[in-house]
Amino acid sequence: MTYNIHLDPVAAGLKQLSAIRLEPLDLMPRRNLVEKLIELMLSGPPAGPMAVAAGLEEVAGTIDSVNTADLKVVVFGGGSGLSNVIGGDSRNPHWYRRPFTGLKNIFPNTTSIVCVTDDGGSTGELLKDLPLVAIGDLRHVLLSSIRLAKLKSQYNITEYEAGKVAGVLHALLNFRFEKRPENSQDFFIDRKIQFAYLPEKMAKSLLDLLEKIFTDFRFSRLLDRPHCLGNLLLVAAIYSHVDYGLDVSLKALVSGIKEFADLLGANPEAVLPCVANPAHINIMYANGIVVSGEDKSSKALRNCPIDRVFVELSSPPVVLPEVIEKIAEADIVVFAPGSLYTSIIPILQISELADAVRKNKRAMKILVANLWIQRGETDLVRDDPERRFYVSDLIKAYHLNIPGGVKKLFEQVLLLGLQDIPGNILQSYAVEGKVPIYLDRGNVWHMGFAPIEARIFSEQALQDRRVQHDPAALALAVKTIWAVRKHIPREVKSSLPSSSYSNALIVQHNYFTPSQRLNALRHKLLKIDQSGLGDKFEEIFWKHQDIRIEHLNRIENISLVSKEDWQRNQHWDRVYSYYDPANSAIYIRQDLGDENSSRLETAFLVALGQSLLGHYAAEKKMIPIDYNGETVGRIFQLTLRENIGRVSFFSSAAISHYLKLVRMNQSVKNKNVYTRIINGREGFTPPGLLMGLVYAWYLDNRLAPIIEYKMAILKNDPSDLVQEQIKMLNRRLELIKFFRKVVFRHNSAAYDTDN
Repeated sequence: MTYNIHLDPVAAGLKQLSAIRLEPLDLMPRRNLVEKLIELMLSGPPAGPMAVAAGLEEVAGTIDSVNTADLKVVVFGGGSGLSNVIGGDSRNPHWYRRPFTGLKNIFPNTTSIVCVTDDGGSTGELLKDLPLVAIGDLRHVLLSSIRLAKLKSQYNITEYEAGKVAGVLHALLNFRFEKRPENSQDFFIDRKIQFAYLPEKMAKSLLDLLEKIFTDFRFSRLLDRPHCLGNLLLVAAIYSHVDYGLDVSLKALVSGIKEFADLLGANPEAVLPCVANPAHINIMYANGIVVSGEDKSSKALRNCPIDRVFVELSSPPVVLPEVIEKIAEADIVVFAPGSLYTSIIPILQISELADAVRKNKRAMKILVANLWIQRGETDLVRDDPERRFYVSDLIKAYHLNIPGGVKKLFEQVLLLGLQDIPGNILQSYAVEGKVPIYLDRGNVWHMGFAPIEARIFSEQALQDRRVQHDPAALALAVKTIWAVRKHIPREVKSSLPSSSYSNALIVQHNYFTPSQRLNALRHKLLKIDQSGLGDKFEEIFWKHQDIRIEHLNRIENISLVSKEDWQRNQHWDRVYSYYDPANSAIYIRQDLGDENSSRLETAFLVALGQSLLGHYAAEKKMIPIDYNGETVGRIFQLTLRENIGRVSFFSSAAISHYLKLVRMNQSVKNKNVYTRIINGREGFTPPGLLMGLVYAWYLDNRLAPIIEYKMAILKNDPSDLVQEQIKMLNRRLELIKFFRKVVFRHNSAAYDTDN
């Protein structure tokens, strides 16, 4: 009896299966050839027939045998992300257990180009006194760059001894102190740093640098501040090439970094700064506010998406010739993960660097995507603040903020496969507010880039319920991509719009380095401060880099007033400071100076903001409005002083513009008279106090919550049915624009770009 196969579904299914031909790589998980091969290299062949496993092992062996010793690799980034991919995060307390891993292990000829816009921690303390580039991330990556082979050959030591050396260097360079050490021996007593494990030549050189920190008069102030010892050692190495003074030449900077790298056991050109002159960043939010400084921007919670980022320099960018040469010769270019707006973008805004990457058409170029959103940076999407952040949003942010966009900067996007992370760990991270950046594969493809998912997370960290890149796995993934680069599909035509930026995102705001600015403000304070709170005011100036020196020009005295003698209304006015234009003085209630809180900061900034208007008013008065025997409202009338007797930060046109923005009506008959009607018993914030409140709010929205409440309309989509809402929104935006351009002088054309 024969069966009709068309009537037997089982037979049909068996026939269909018999027609399928499975290749060995089909047994590997992942979507495409590159991802399958990376999985093979990281996890080995799956269980299966011996012949299949043998074939896969042979392919893995072939990839493993690819010689990478002579390949030239350039990696861009800053801080922990760059340090981690180079050789493990050297600030991690357990780094010394696996110090010889990462890209430097597989690609010994690797150079890191480091972002130098950091201004927090020990680096920020150094910038207060020295006209240098940011040192901290350079030191961080230098330690990660030490190589086993170089240590062994350079100092004639064993692998075991090299591991001990790495442990001592880790302890020494990461040692932090809060109070001034008496002498260099304090470091060894406090931390039990065992110099005996170091080769004699290395130990002597490090001790010489350490002694220089205590004997060079240029460093006397540094020891009074909290510092990371590794930063001071690098500074000492740089200033060994500076005979006198504080100014550092390009040659001295490069020589100091190279010699320090060589001393530690890294290649002399393993770590280079992206520019040689001091630089910092400005973050512009979608509502038009600009926040200056990387450290401040990382802590600012503006509840608003970031629009653009700008690099600000005190002079035109100075790019090291060695950096351009390294990029031109690179076989592989890698963009390391890190803070989206404060690591890669500031480097590539230096158009000379971005152009150098584009000109190298033979290099393989890879972007390593971030794992997690970062609060204040990638938790809100520019196009739609309500949705979560995707990899395509990461690329869009790069495209918007880099002159010329991202085309020809990278081809592949290497990222962690979230499907490999246990769900319970992702859930626990979500509870902590840590959310992954999700891959939207189709959008990334349409942008013209090849997404590559891989198990590039640390298994060890996963056991500690942490998810981070594993330097060894990431390096092996890069090697695999290099080995099969000819088999990677060509990108599709990009859907990204053309970028209209050229050099517009580089802003030369003034010609002060951070230390020069702080010194100028110190001199101002010495002349006007009678409160005894100069150190606290100095910290406020440092925190808020937007405060301009000329903002203090209308102040001749800063004094404290006892709580008992404070005469101003304490019922409704809780701002315990004010500016007295008659005496050109700021008065602050004394008890605020006894606190270590934001109340003093708020009080001082509000009064400082008020002082900008200066002695501008000839008369202020409230005129009651009576109707049928009842007072139904009031008229606030403000009369300006004549131009000759007026003392103000603002021009006449700027004062007039500000008063109109805060809904004061200019008289037709007398241009110096402004009025505003106040209905019934409604409250009213006078223009002077409002100037101070908005000044403090603009610098930090947590300092003046009443203004944050007023600005809440910026978060809502205005209805075209309510014209008053649109008017109110426009007034708020114009007020922010006034403070950005007129008060804080961020008036470069770059800030007005609507792209």
